[in-house]
Amino acid sequence: MLPYKTLITIDREARQPVYQQIANRFASLIREGVLKPGLLLPGSRVLALQLGLHRKTIVAAYDELVSQDWATAIPRKGMMVATNLPDIKPRSFQAPVSPYGYGPTFSFNSIPFVVTSRHDLAPAGQLIINDGFADMREAPLEAWLKESRALVRRPRYHQRLTYGSAMGSPHLRLQLARYLTHTRGLTLSTDNLMTTRGAQMAIYLTAALILKKGDYVIVGSPNYFYADLCFEQLGARLLLVPVDADGIDVEAVGQLCRTHKVKMLYVIPHHHHPTTVTLSAERRMRLLDIIRTHRLAVLEDDYDYDYHYSSAPILPLAAGDHGGNVIYIGSFTKLLGLSIRSGFLVAPAPFLDEMARLRKLMDLQGDNLSDETLAALLGDGTIDRHLKKSNKLYHERRDHLSQLLQSRLGDRVQFTEPTGGMATWLTFHRRYPLAQVAVKAASMGLSMSNGEQYGYGTKPLNAIRFGFASLNNRELTKAVGILEKILKSE
Repeated sequence: MLPYKTLITIDREARQPVYQQIANRFASLIREGVLKPGLLLPGSRVLALQLGLHRKTIVAAYDELVSQDWATAIPRKGMMVATNLPDIKPRSFQAPVSPYGYGPTFSFNSIPFVVTSRHDLAPAGQLIINDGFADMREAPLEAWLKESRALVRRPRYHQRLTYGSAMGSPHLRLQLARYLTHTRGLTLSTDNLMTTRGAQMAIYLTAALILKKGDYVIVGSPNYFYADLCFEQLGARLLLVPVDADGIDVEAVGQLCRTHKVKMLYVIPHHHHPTTVTLSAERRMRLLDIIRTHRLAVLEDDYDYDYHYSSAPILPLAAGDHGGNVIYIGSFTKLLGLSIRSGFLVAPAPFLDEMARLRKLMDLQGDNLSDETLAALLGDGTIDRHLKKSNKLYHERRDHLSQLLQSRLGDRVQFTEPTGGMATWLTFHRRYPLAQVAVKAASMGLSMSNGEQYGYGTKPLNAIRFGFASLNNRELTKAVGILEKILKSE
């Protein structure tokens, strides 16, 4: 008799019933070829004695095997492994090897790899300079949780937990239309809005609907690297345009439109990623003229429009005369907390109708609970109040960081104080390679990017986005102090 006591182990702490564990293990032994078709299994009393279990547990396990066609009950003989199974070569009596421990043997596409900072791997308590995120300690999560609880307790809420529109919650789209009209000067209706799981989904859906393999896309250089990766994965060819202190070079955009069959322009006019510069008003007017003349599809990424300090923000391209050619995207993700993915997309209704069909191929609908919660917080003014509070707080932190960088790092770094957003574009002198600085910083309790991702598709920049919003003044002082020690030791 096989050593069933060795082959079958029981986890009494598992949520799965013991009889089910036994049946599943027998099925695995049959698949592995250890138990061959036609083999008589031990009687229920014998196996119960070996495993130290009640006979009824073994009987239930055998019944489960029979119901799954792994075994057959033979009168006056007992239980037998089914004979209509394929002939499988036996393995050893060692624990089975997971089929996911090797392979696959089929071919699949590769995705370009860009090294990014893995702050989730940073030791607990370590300071983190991130890409430019809000301080989650200040996020309105209590208001979010309170509203979510109130929603699920409503008598008829269960009726909303069925499949809905791929465009997103009608209630949220109505609140968003009002909000964007008030804050961005957009003229739109709910038919012009779709909610998405963050801005990245909106980028992908737009690109997938517009681009075909070989199409030209104009992007800034440097640019948001995940957008570049997205366009390239869809088969597009990137045309790089310089970005300077006034934003993307609009004249270069116009020249490319005259010499190439450009399918789309991706632009971040407000707090460009990664450099944080803002497209000047003069260039915006010229770009709108180019868009109308060449009937150019434009994807305007306005990922942190709500954060501005020195002056009122310049209205987005989407608020201008663009002939319906600007697809406008934004996000509440950074405001609410990075795990709450909440983005939106504004476009002409016929375009969004097609996008809704495409979206269903990957995500049948949005997150109803999150959508309804956000709609409520927009409607009762919670979001507005939080933005006023956080703008004041992050403005103070930006000023504190600027003072620290000037007084403690001096000419070892270069930066221009951003007019808004949550990060400062910090360029290190070439004497201080960021790859080495990041390693030394980690050993001193500071997790930061080595800047590699920001140079995707262009020359190394030796620069990082220094996210200041998520760090209080004491933490900013400590972080800059660590950098000061590293740079002075070089």
